[in-house]
Amino acid sequence: MVMRLFIADDEALARRRLRSVAAKLDWLSIVGEAADGGTAYDEIVRLRPDIVLLDIRMPEISGLDVLARLRDLDRVPAVILTTAHDEFAVRAFELQALDYVLKPIVAERCVAALERARRAIEMGQAEAMLARAERIFEPDLTRPLERILVRSGTSLVPVSLTTITNIEAQDDYVLLHGVDRDHLASIRMRELEHRLPSPPFIRVHRSHIVNLDHVVRVVRGIDGRLSVTMTNGASIAVSRDRAGELRRLAR
Repeated sequence: MVMRLFIADDEALARRRLRSVAAKLDWLSIVGEAADGGTAYDEIVRLRPDIVLLDIRMPEISGLDVLARLRDLDRVPAVILTTAHDEFAVRAFELQALDYVLKPIVAERCVAALERARRAIEMGQAEAMLARAERIFEPDLTRPLERILVRSGTSLVPVSLTTITNIEAQDDYVLLHGVDRDHLASIRMRELEHRLPSPPFIRVHRSHIVNLDHVVRVVRGIDGRLSVTMTNGASIAVSRDRAGELRRLAR
């Protein structure tokens, strides 16, 4: 049985890479593609694909909105998420979700996901795949993280929170300062702050989160401002509006 594939991604390079991988599978036929969420949904409704490779972040209509709309179809496709943003990979890892491909696209990983989608369709589990995809988009923010996934080449490596001394904002990324080494993770500071257990993690500055378990001392400067010294030797200034929370949690 030849199955129909639709590709939705706002990056032309990613679409080309996905087409190249899928074209090598003789059981798969690529029926269309789109570069934004609105067009993706309209074309999915029109073309009725069996499988959709769906980018999480697209212009006009997000991947989340596309997923929600697909719920209303009388026959939903099997959805495989693709993204370059590791914060969703964290959630996928927690859920043990298999319907997920991280960019840059690795052919073997993509083929494995497509094969799983094929088996899910044959077993009548396409709706279950869609439900898992929605759960990746909507994490349980009441449940703290236990690890953060970071890139290592083409792989993802889990970093235990206990090994992180402090976290520093780097635009749309965060730099995880660790006991043994540092890691760059693709997640925004504000999003990460809400998922970390507090204590021991506390935001002491708009650009800094510290792990209280790795604080050596809290020092008051001659200007009255606080700073914390970490086990890795770092000295981090505490903003005035965060000083009270630090005093409360450090007691």
